[in-house]
Amino acid sequence: MLRLDHLTVIAPTLAEGVAHVRACLDLDVPFGQRHAYMGTHNHLLQLGGTLYLEIVAVDPQGVPPGRPRWFGLDDARRVRSDWEAGRRLRGWVARTDAIDAVLAAHAPIFCGKVALPPDAPLFDFAIPEDGSLPLDGAAPSLIDRRGRPRSMATIADLGARLMSFRLDHPEPETVIALYGALAVDHPPEVRHGETLRYHAAIETPAGVRTLF
Repeated sequence: MLRLDHLTVIAPTLAEGVAHVRACLDLDVPFGQRHAYMGTHNHLLQLGGTLYLEIVAVDPQGVPPGRPRWFGLDDARRVRSDWEAGRRLRGWVARTDAIDAVLAAHAPIFCGKVALPPDAPLFDFAIPEDGSLPLDGAAPSLIDRRGRPRSMATIADLGARLMSFRLDHPEPETVIALYGALAVDHPPEVRHGETLRYHAAIETPAGVRTLF
């Protein structure tokens, strides 16, 4: 079974990502961490329970990882075009305790797993060979934390709570069937839309706001 682990705002730069979330939620999301093994960095925000929001971008001071980065971040032109088109809440990560079984059943979608950090692995992440988002983001990215829950102590809690999560997609029936085949627990609501686009209703101290 797959469970929602976190939402991802994939930004051309962290500054743009933080500014967008501020405009949507009226919250300043603090810095999270640098991923030296992936050449990226992020800001993080709790969304209730073990859920959280990640704003992720290429780290201009980071070292290229020697392999494609996650979340399609090597394709700067595509990241920028999606950003300008308003596709900023670009995907989500699903947690599994059996990543090998999921990959064996759905290899064409997710490809192989990468143990991270490489020198002392704490989790496994499924990254397509070209680093792109699985099914352009309609399918979640996969993480297996190897039986260890993600510590929330290092993620800021500013009172934001995820209320609902929706995907608009040109072929909603296909995506719904995929989520069923993946055994996603409480998947995003899927509706018809001309383009793939996510929306999250988030309760904040200032009221319910929409992140897109």
